[in-house]
Amino acid sequence: MSIIQYIKDTRGELRHVAWPTRMQTTVYTILVIAISIGTALYLGLFDYIFTTGLARFIEVLPPSTTETSTIPVPQIEVTPVTSGSGIEITPIPLDQVPPVPTE
Repeated sequence: MSIIQYIKDTRGELRHVAWPTRMQTTVYTILVIAISIGTALYLGLFDYIFTTGLARFIEVLPPSTTETSTIPVPQIEVTPVTSGSGIEITPIPLDQVPPVPTE
């Protein structure tokens, strides 16, 4: 199929399309804008309510007594494991894993 035949077929199909009138296009455009504004106001209202409520809730909480918190790291013993095929697998502790190179 050539490009010229494709364009002719496309034009033929476009003649069969039921295009909306100018009035329908205007009404649908206004309707889409109104629904979009309504949705934005609805979501904005709930965002404001939840953000304000959370901020007030945080203000009511007592202040933290510690400035920094540390997570205890358990000391583990690394022992080799022999798989069924006789290969010895030795796990590496996380603090000894080399960093992944970045490109």
